[in-house]
Amino acid sequence: MRTLNCGRFIIDFDRPRIVGILNVTPDSFSDGGRFLAPSDALAHARDMVAQGADIIDIGGESTRPGSRPVSVGEELGRVLPVLDSILGELSVPISIDTSKPAVADECIARGAHIINDVYGLRDPEMRRVAARRGAPVIIMHMKGTPETMQADPQYEDVASEVIGYLERQAALAREAGIEQIVVDPGIGFGKTLEHNLEILRRLGEFRRLDYPLMVGASRKSFLRKITGDGPDDTADATLASVAIAAYNGADLLRVHDVAPARRAVVVAAQIRGIDVL
Repeated sequence: MRTLNCGRFIIDFDRPRIVGILNVTPDSFSDGGRFLAPSDALAHARDMVAQGADIIDIGGESTRPGSRPVSVGEELGRVLPVLDSILGELSVPISIDTSKPAVADECIARGAHIINDVYGLRDPEMRRVAARRGAPVIIMHMKGTPETMQADPQYEDVASEVIGYLERQAALAREAGIEQIVVDPGIGFGKTLEHNLEILRRLGEFRRLDYPLMVGASRKSFLRKITGDGPDDTADATLASVAIAAYNGADLLRVHDVAPARRAVVVAAQIRGIDVL
């Protein structure tokens, strides 16, 4: 699958694409509380598109390590005003970052295009929603839940196990009638520093799944463990991970800082022999 059909938008994977993160939460690990107001969220989304974002990903519930879920009503109360404010204003598709079928259903009904589920479509109802709405899905791997995922995660072979999980979940999605699938190894979701590095080294192995591959390492804590920097000093480390992921075959790079990430992707793609200019 080399394109993603999102209503009036088509994402072509002839080159790596940028997914701009728009968190509308008070407690996300990096930018919680900055874009709660619809006007602030719209301004930030416009900026990201101007800087080169190909997709805007809206999330209304934090999935940082140790976070607890919010209710459907609370998540919709955060997301819908922002979604309504940006639909029709942007020239790119919108994905909704949620694990709740009711939230996904309402957002797709309102005009969002893609469902991005960090739980990897474990809930059969989420698969039914996506199939009924004809929405593309992003299936991510996470060990456990955000509350438990960093409690000593163990793997025999992290890349092989994550690939196997994504393959099984994609098969379930296709059985449910979902035709457009993106996979995400879930950097930082139930993985140690060593696990994350191993996945980034072995991204090429994920190509055998034959689905577009998304990688989200932006501002993740494993980068600080390498550099020893504080939580606000991950910009350079993030760009290194973005460039490596793009060079090793990622189709979508999910990032907070679009302009520098796009420059890193352009360089990585040029080294791979892909002309993106």
